[in-house]
Amino acid sequence: MATSASYAFLDIQPLSKGHALVIPKFHAEKLNDVPDENLADILPIAKKIATAVGVPDYNVLQNNGKLAHQEVGHVHFHIIPKPEASDTQGLVIGWPQQKIEMDELKKYFEDLKQKLQ
Repeated sequence: MATSASYAFLDIQPLSKGHALVIPKFHAEKLNDVPDENLADILPIAKKIATAVGVPDYNVLQNNGKLAHQEVGHVHFHIIPKPEASDTQGLVIGWPQQKIEMDELKKYFEDLKQKLQ
């Protein structure tokens, strides 16, 4: 599948049947390096693929940098069907929740709001 701004194709090392990638045609290694107009159709394409695969549970994943498990130096979004509740198909992840004091969280939120303006 291709649009004027993006490509979509099946992953050659899938985690499950239907595992696909959506990539912008604009070359950039990290998401924050891609101009917004080159990202406009990424999620609509991901949604179409997720619907076409027909599995009700799936992950949409996008990694930035080696520490975040990015293996390919081009922005890409994974659509990974999760066909069963097991560790044999689909994405398998841990979620190492961090404890944070509410005052610290509020301060961080205020700092972020300033940067987003």
